[in-house]
Amino acid sequence: MRRTRRARRAATTARGLAILFTGAGVTHFLRPRVYDGIVPEALPTRATTIGSGVAEVAVAAALAVPRTRRIGGFAAAALFVAVFPANLKMARDLLDDPRSQRRMRVAALLRLPLQVPLVRWGLRVGMDSRP
Repeated sequence: MRRTRRARRAATTARGLAILFTGAGVTHFLRPRVYDGIVPEALPTRATTIGSGVAEVAVAAALAVPRTRRIGGFAAAALFVAVFPANLKMARDLLDDPRSQRRMRVAALLRLPLQVPLVRWGLRVGMDSRP
């Protein structure tokens, strides 16, 4: 695939990724208790929730601007890796809680392997964007 086609595809998919990160980042501020519950015990809860929300909004901004899109793609991939322990904790907590609904347990478990294509999406945007 020619470089210009890859760059156009990166611009298009970066917009989708930026929307995803904007939505997730904003919800960290609107509903922080949802995220507080999945912060691993070793980390300061509210500071981690707010910090990850800020990081998600910053990554979204980097993805939205053509000049910073390349670093934004790589930052997106890194952020998906960084939040994996929280996703793992959420799945473990739901599996351990006999009151949790089955659909919530299934969704939490399915979310874990979903991180792989999300990381690849960020990497692809980073690699295909023009420096």
